[in-house]
Amino acid sequence: MSINHFSKDQMKEFQYNPYVDKVSSKAVTYSEEFKNLFLVEYSKGKLPTQIFIEAGFDPSVLGRDRIANFSKRIRKMGNRPEGVTDLRGQNSGRPREKDRTKNEEIAYLRHQVALQKQQIEALKKANSINRKAAKTIAKRNSN
Repeated sequence: MSINHFSKDQMKEFQYNPYVDKVSSKAVTYSEEFKNLFLVEYSKGKLPTQIFIEAGFDPSVLGRDRIANFSKRIRKMGNRPEGVTDLRGQNSGRPREKDRTKNEEIAYLRHQVALQKQQIEALKKANSINRKAAKTIAKRNSN
């Protein structure tokens, strides 16, 4: 399955549409206003393609798959408590800290100390091995 890229003229046409936030050669980012409008019109019984046409989009440029995928994604977003709000900037990445009880925090810190002790011991062994190897090489070179 290949992506139908938009031409520069098509991208300019999308940029003039008030329901478009961003457009690239591969994708269109629709405004929150359009997403809400889509949900309202869809709940009234309109078909997704008809909603896009009435909003000023050319369905032949977007393609059937883009419209179908948008429809599916927005209907799913409509069921969330946040609605169609874009959460990508807010929920990205791994959370830095968890809410822990005091006992969980103590257990976590004990685990960290044990891990660091193991790392120190491994470094000591590596250092010892390196020193022995250096002495052996020094003996061979002096003979």
